[in-house]
Amino acid sequence: MLSKGDEYPVHQCPEPIAYSGTDRNFYDRYFFNGYAPDGSSFFALAFGVYPHLDVADAHFCVIRNGVQHCVHASCELQMERLDLKVGPISIEVLEPLHKLKVTVSETDGIAAEFVFESRAFPIEEPRFTHRIGPRTFMDYTRMTQNGTYTGHITVDGDTQQISKGSWGTRDRSWGVRPIGARDEQPMPGVAAPTFFWQWTPINLPSGSLFFHNNAEPDGTSWNTRAAWAPKGGTVEDIHEGSAEMKAQLQPGSRWPSSGELIIDVAGAPNRVSLRARQRFQMRGLGYTSPDWGHGQHQGPLKVEREDISLDTLDPLAMENLHVQMICDVETSAGEHGIAIFEQLILGPYAPLALREYFDGGA
Repeated sequence: MLSKGDEYPVHQCPEPIAYSGTDRNFYDRYFFNGYAPDGSSFFALAFGVYPHLDVADAHFCVIRNGVQHCVHASCELQMERLDLKVGPISIEVLEPLHKLKVTVSETDGIAAEFVFESRAFPIEEPRFTHRIGPRTFMDYTRMTQNGTYTGHITVDGDTQQISKGSWGTRDRSWGVRPIGARDEQPMPGVAAPTFFWQWTPINLPSGSLFFHNNAEPDGTSWNTRAAWAPKGGTVEDIHEGSAEMKAQLQPGSRWPSSGELIIDVAGAPNRVSLRARQRFQMRGLGYTSPDWGHGQHQGPLKVEREDISLDTLDPLAMENLHVQMICDVETSAGEHGIAIFEQLILGPYAPLALREYFDGGA
């Protein structure tokens, strides 16, 4: 099966681009989020391609007045991986590793068009490989990059401009993650899966600070790192090292309320305080969504609007655990910025005194 990708020198194996190894859970994804200079507004987009399921899906969300407005779209891929369009949502690469354009054609009152431009060269996060028992749970690579946005977003006739001072983050990841229909056959002797994840891309006037942590229930990290990219920096200017996050949870939930990041990276501040001011539900982008999970087959094409009232959610419902918090940031040197504090905790996690599978913070 030949496709547009075969015209480019990007092959990784002696097969057409339409095929990507043999793991049915292979995926290829774009992710964007952005916020106003004062952190008062937030939008995000995810676009995923699942070659072995022959499906692509995309999701766009924007928060207005305490409501998260979402557009979901899914289509059959027909083995063409370079058509970066699912229903009303499309992505155009204007300059690789630097500039991309996203368009959301009007759908049930929601529309958007914005351009992302990088603040520095993207970082490559260490490869994520994790098994549960004998089965590969995830094996993927991600690049992450902070940047600025310009454009506009319309919700029910109200168009708001995205100013040049708006910051945000975008990433690209590819590899193996759980996607599509769940495997119903249990693994003998393996208990319910646990998962701990923190991710904090931070925008400061002087540059970009990145931290992530995957850990076992006892707090032992199995993939973690911090990195610093000064404003306008090239790949040679990126420095890597370690960091430790001391987080607090909102009572009765698994959502972070604040965090203290202690950093050991050349050029970066040695301490950063984060305080949450607004919450974004990742289910709006398909993550843990009961109806719009990544890679689900929804037919030849399906498009749907969803509105999520953020103040009425059960914080301990499975679909609401995964969040991004928009945070005010202050460094030990007195510099102020904005961060995203993403967190997902499934099962017990001793450092935060979570003992049951779905209990909340004290």
